[in-house]
Amino acid sequence: MRQYEPDRPNPVEMAAIRRSLRTGRAALGRRSFLGGALAVGGAGALSACGIPAAGKTQGGVSADDHSAAEKVVNFSNWPEYIDVDDSGKSHPTLDEFRKRTGITVKYTEDINDNDEFFGKIQPQLAAGQDTGRDLIVLTDWLAARMIRLGYVQQLDASHLPHAFANLSDQFRSPDWDPGRAYSYPWQGISTVVAFNKKALNGVEVKSVSDLLDNPALKGRVGLLTEMRDTVGMTMLDMSIDPAKFTDDDYDAVIARLQKAVDKGQIRRFTGNDYTSDLSKGDLAACVAWGGDIVQLQADNPDVGYVIPDSGYMTSTDNLMIPNKARHKTNAERLIDFYYEPQPAAELSAYVNYVSPVADVQPYLAKIDKGAASNPLIVPDKAMQAKSRAFRALSSKEETAYQQKFAKLTGA
Repeated sequence: MRQYEPDRPNPVEMAAIRRSLRTGRAALGRRSFLGGALAVGGAGALSACGIPAAGKTQGGVSADDHSAAEKVVNFSNWPEYIDVDDSGKSHPTLDEFRKRTGITVKYTEDINDNDEFFGKIQPQLAAGQDTGRDLIVLTDWLAARMIRLGYVQQLDASHLPHAFANLSDQFRSPDWDPGRAYSYPWQGISTVVAFNKKALNGVEVKSVSDLLDNPALKGRVGLLTEMRDTVGMTMLDMSIDPAKFTDDDYDAVIARLQKAVDKGQIRRFTGNDYTSDLSKGDLAACVAWGGDIVQLQADNPDVGYVIPDSGYMTSTDNLMIPNKARHKTNAERLIDFYYEPQPAAELSAYVNYVSPVADVQPYLAKIDKGAASNPLIVPDKAMQAKSRAFRALSSKEETAYQQKFAKLTGA
């Protein structure tokens, strides 16, 4: 990585500047808008590598793989979710992949919202047609739906040696894709409690209870429009396991949040637009996404965060290969490339979310020591142990829970 002159921003600062100047991955509200060795070698190929079979899923539909003849990967991702050079026109890690493999990545930033993108590709997938994409990045709840519907292909473990070896234990086996038979994380997302020290004016914030109950914060608290994060963080605060909750547990959480809304404790429910209010101090404290807080802290020393003793929510955005993709093997090679520590470090230095690669820290330290030591980017073992994930929902549950949450938020 080149060294920058002292008066020029480093890659992490450049990422923050780009995000603040134009609509990007963070600005769009990553998950703010909610609606509710297998392909070739079979399950035995995964079992031989120590990866369990995916369980009760329909399985994807393959097509003739044109990877050998067509050296290309059609990759759809969210805006501002990959490294960019100073010109803003080139992605260094993709350039390195092409030089090494001869495979050109046709990279498109056309995922602005999970539901919107699903609506775009679902008719083709339902009709058994090629979407024109070999690799897509979807948030875990939609990734679970895609697997449940049989819209994505199982991965060939023989093409993913780095991914299998280097995947962090924190993300290795979600309940919606045991053993990562259909997906690998692109980046992890940590949900924390954030605050503005100046706006707090000496008030202590250590938990979700402080947000919901402390009268000194009345009207100055923000919660997220992402149901799984706001409800999940409140569940943890109430000693409810987000991986095992019941309908009654969910209703109890909604009732507690409603009480806070009714007494005027909550200023508003937001997507990523909470960042401006938090930085200015209009919000004294809020539930927030870790990647946003890393960016805010670069410009505002008053912004801080805490990991509650009760734990914090973790989710992932995931690489998946849709049915009928023409270049499955090439797509798997690209997935595996990003599980090598050096490309993973270059990606993390730019996007500032949680790297899913276990040994990325020393490589990241050579690029940006601050990023490498930041637990919001590279969680230590103690922090990983406090992470919890929201369980997969059935279609019926997703509809019912979202309706109740929408009523709460006034959506």
